[in-house]
Amino acid sequence: MRVRDLFGAALAAAAIAACGATGSTARDESQPASTSTPARSKGCDDVPNASDLKKLLQAAPSQNGDAGGLNHGKFMWAAVVNRNGELCALAVSTDDAAATWPGSRGIAIAKASSANAFSSDTSALSTARLYTLSLPGHSLWSIANGNPFNPECLGPANDLKTGIGKVCGGTIAFGGGVPLYKGQTRVGGLGVSGDTSCADHEIAKRVRQGGGLTPPSSVPSDDITYTSADGASPFAHPLCPNTFRDGKKIGDEPPASGY
Repeated sequence: MRVRDLFGAALAAAAIAACGATGSTARDESQPASTSTPARSKGCDDVPNASDLKKLLQAAPSQNGDAGGLNHGKFMWAAVVNRNGELCALAVSTDDAAATWPGSRGIAIAKASSANAFSSDTSALSTARLYTLSLPGHSLWSIANGNPFNPECLGPANDLKTGIGKVCGGTIAFGGGVPLYKGQTRVGGLGVSGDTSCADHEIAKRVRQGGGLTPPSSVPSDDITYTSADGASPFAHPLCPNTFRDGKKIGDEPPASGY
């Protein structure tokens, strides 16, 4: 019996050694555990933190000429999400957060989520380019009903923490949301709100450029377009009051009539 036990133990040791030589399925504890996040993504490390986002947001109105709108882009909320759609940072350009529209807090988050959600490594889609497509009779009608906003991400006007780390969702189909890139890779989305949707887009562009997170040249432009300046397009956005693009006045939203 003793001989048989020793023989069995020797066979077991040999089997273990052979398995190791041919590639054991057991995880080597000296190696890091696998992760569901792609190796090319560093999560929130890929996008601006709250401090940097605030600096970029405050600097944007003075870059590249007038941003137009009601307040020239000086009263803004901004939000960034990572590649997986998790909220990474919130910022407001005013010292008193409540001086900027409180309703823009949630809209900025939803714009960042939308731009990230509908862009890829090879295609950048700003929320401005969703406008016409989302109207009745067009191919993305009712898109705004998708990805409902997570109520756990709602917060008061001075709240820069609620929602951080959560997938907040929300779908917005007007200007102010742009995807963020590092090299050829989409790493997240940025949302800006606090002025007209046209001015929001202009400020979002400037924040993205200031942070060095613009799409690669191989990706078609996701800039806002207007039929009065660029001709008919399924990606067109309507004019807003005092509309500027890249520091140049484009026009104004026409007045309502016939009521």
